[in-house]
Amino acid sequence: MGRGGILGELEQMVLLAVLRLATPYPVSVRDEISAVAGVDLSRGTIYVTLHRLEGRGLVESWLGEATPERGGKARRLFRVTARGRRALAESRAALDRLGEGVEPVRER
Repeated sequence: MGRGGILGELEQMVLLAVLRLATPYPVSVRDEISAVAGVDLSRGTIYVTLHRLEGRGLVESWLGEATPERGGKARRLFRVTARGRRALAESRAALDRLGEGVEPVRER
């Protein structure tokens, strides 16, 4: 995998959150990362990251149905593409290979 294919930690978290959610939209992605990973990110960070991932072809989006909770506005929903799944798997595998033979880091 070339350098352009390695995903950053934030990109990996966003992709994993999108994969975990039944209805992934930016606020639910942010909430999932906060609840599961304990990392609090701004909505802007999530929007920018999803936009960047979409530009790279790693996620795709579409407008869902209009909802009464949103005053009749539709949510933009996301899904990880096959290319995004490959990039995520390759990035995680690269980290796993690098970590082979290294003792887990523990706080003292």
